[in-house]
Amino acid sequence: MEIQTGIVQDAIELLKDLISTPSLSRKEEDTATLISRFFIERDVDIKRKGNNIWAFANKFVPSKPTIWLNSHHDTVKPNVGYTKDPFQAIVEEGKLFGLGSNDAGGPLVSLIAAFLHFKGVDLPFNLIMIASAEEEISGAHGIAHVISELPEPELAIVGEPTLMNLAVAEKGLMVIDAKVYGKAGHAAREEGENALYKALDDLITIRDFKFDRVSPFLGKTKVSATIIQSGSQHNVVPDLCEYTLDVRVTDAYTLEEALGELVNSLSAELTPRSLRLQSSHVPKGHLILKVADELGLEKYGSPTLSDQALIPFPSVKIGPGDSARSHTADEFIYLDEIEKGITGYVQLLEKYASLKSSNL
Repeated sequence: MEIQTGIVQDAIELLKDLISTPSLSRKEEDTATLISRFFIERDVDIKRKGNNIWAFANKFVPSKPTIWLNSHHDTVKPNVGYTKDPFQAIVEEGKLFGLGSNDAGGPLVSLIAAFLHFKGVDLPFNLIMIASAEEEISGAHGIAHVISELPEPELAIVGEPTLMNLAVAEKGLMVIDAKVYGKAGHAAREEGENALYKALDDLITIRDFKFDRVSPFLGKTKVSATIIQSGSQHNVVPDLCEYTLDVRVTDAYTLEEALGELVNSLSAELTPRSLRLQSSHVPKGHLILKVADELGLEKYGSPTLSDQALIPFPSVKIGPGDSARSHTADEFIYLDEIEKGITGYVQLLEKYASLKSSNL
């Protein structure tokens, strides 16, 4: 199916408007309104909850499966290394510069363009576009805020910069606060039980720790000690040592399972800050894997977090742009990457629809 005239330019103009409209996490009201207006001007009925926007490409049919298209419109704060105005859309040598251009403005507008391409087209699935908020902080008022409002998907396609390779697995994140208890005493005498020294045993274990299971796509689950605090006076043996663990969990584990292995290996009292950001993977035999093979898409496991971590359904991550540019100074996306992104998303959905219809 040929892509409609003007759809690429509309997507680029929308991205320029998004760049020019500050949308730091939790402050995305203006870009939510901008996206809403873009849809309404194209006769698309939208729903809004907080700063999350979603729409159906066609009338919802309960007997059909559903596919979500999702990307986010919030950004991180611009870092101090910018030499260009982060809130000015600047085109130079085929590059569109600006905060959020690559992460995830390019994937977002490409998904929106692909969604509009299928507006009014009879598909063997319901198609929903979701522009979500607070992705950069995994916030409670982002995608998680609207999941209960939406029909359960057979597949979620999450737009992030992946060079249009297909991430079929993604690492989860668990931050753990650890406490090791000792007994206070005077440092000049043989008194007390030094919590710092007790914590050293844990830290050595953590340095060399290997989880039992390995993921075929994501490799090893990794734990790192990143913060430590203990003591308040030079002459007092500390009775408490607190440290923080950063755990990057592959699809071989749930967060709860990874926590269990650590609890069994460390002496500290371990308290996870959250068990929300789970790892994800596409189940074996899912149709999207056959689609990827037929389209020649490279499949890989992603080490970076996205809204996939909060979507409790089969999902993949794919989009124009390069993850290596995300959160960097003078962030940019190539203009031709947007065109290729739109084409790639359309081909992905067309192939999925074709294989879905042949299996009915």
